[in-house]
Amino acid sequence: MKEEISALERNFENGLWQVRWTVIIAVVCSGVTALAMFYVASVDAYHVLNLLLDYGTLSDNEVRRGVRALAIGHVVEVVDGFLLAIVLLIFSFGLYELYVSKIDTAYDQESASHMLAIDSLDDLKSRLGKVILMILIVKFFELAISMEFTNVYDLLLFSIGIVLISGSLFLTEFSLGKKAGKDSRSDKT
Repeated sequence: MKEEISALERNFENGLWQVRWTVIIAVVCSGVTALAMFYVASVDAYHVLNLLLDYGTLSDNEVRRGVRALAIGHVVEVVDGFLLAIVLLIFSFGLYELYVSKIDTAYDQESASHMLAIDSLDDLKSRLGKVILMILIVKFFELAISMEFTNVYDLLLFSIGIVLISGSLFLTEFSLGKKAGKDSRSDKT
């Protein structure tokens, strides 16, 4: 009876372990979506460059300022698109490494090994959180470019936004430094 239970248990656990392969769906979809976002951001970058081709020939300062403001807004959108693509790639790589297998080819290259140093779900969330924070900062910058200050209250809100962004960056770096300190101490023991 004990052998039958252990065989049943072993088969169940084997089946359960094989279910992890369904993560491939998220890995593939995230990778394809990342490629699509790289395409979108590249097309946007091409259009920004086309917009700026005539920038040097504009003689009217007012028109030049308008084109410049428009171009800066579009450049911020391009950066936003590339950052989103990077988030999707990190997510795809992280899921694959955590649930399926290490990406052996990447570890053969020195430049890629630090990018794929994802040992837990917390590591993956941390990496994604940092890039998402950058996307939010870029989005804030995009809104700040088009913001018109009509009174002191608008300027105060803008300043508070800058302070909050600075604080979030500081806290992110502080927590990373704290974690690095823990890691180096655990390596010594």
